Amino acid sequence: MISFTYLEPTSIDEALDLLARYGDEAKLIAGGTGLVNLMKQRLVQPTYLIGLRRILGLSEVQHNGDLQIGALCTHRTIETSALVRTHAPLLTETFQQVASVRIRTVATVGGALAHADPNQDPPPALLVLDARVCLRSQQRDREVALSDFFTGYYETIMEPDELITTVVIPPQPTGSGSAFLKFLPQTHDDYATVAVAARVTLDGDRIIDARVALGAAATTPVRATTVESALRGETPTPIVLREAAALVAETVDPTADFRGSAAYKRDIAVVFVQRALARAVERARKE
Repeated sequence: MISFTYLEPTSIDEALDLLARYGDEAKLIAGGTGLVNLMKQRLVQPTYLIGLRRILGLSEVQHNGDLQIGALCTHRTIETSALVRTHAPLLTETFQQVASVRIRTVATVGGALAHADPNQDPPPALLVLDARVCLRSQQRDREVALSDFFTGYYETIMEPDELITTVVIPPQPTGSGSAFLKFLPQTHDDYATVAVAARVTLDGDRIIDARVALGAAATTPVRATTVESALRGETPTPIVLREAAALVAETVDPTADFRGSAAYKRDIAVVFVQRALARAVERARKE
């Protein structure tokens, strides 16, 4: 492990001051489940680590029309939150499937998004819920749609002097059902071969809106907009869902690795999109 100076601010303003002062020499750390691994591999070698754990006000889940999740909320906090279960049950379903309880107790939602590993589980679920990310620097506050947040492998639109403060989930449309599914080739601690989140909104027995997103399917989390477009206005019969799901093969661009070839991952993506859509439709019908 490389040597570094560890700094522990107690406020957002103090953390931003340290970021501005040390620039590219500094890295933010919360749970550390992603950054520490990169440091061990010497892919990242910061001179200063700015720990965020002592900052108050970023570890809460609140609801004031929107569901607001503080950036320092752990995966376990989100998994067990009654507010999340009420207003965004898809997140409960998703976060309870991330790795192990040990990891979920440490890893934070803000850290996961900033890390921008496309194989993570939460981003697809957050994408289909139309999540927004609140960013702050000394110069400005801004709110960015998560669909615009990821730009490449381990890359986001965040500036070096910014940190994530909150993840915002808007109210979900009436008549909506959602689902999260993933295919795990080995243990629960491993990344998925493919992960899929879906949200379907029904008016009677007709789909009026749909969201589909995938993880571990490209260099960023992917919104399957062609699938969504094919579903709108349709009755969700098994044939309609199967034909729409088939379109995802043209959307994803998976990387071959020990979890499977690119062609295999495309096939798995089609199967799991169809399954997630079917489950989301079933839940929407119960609303």
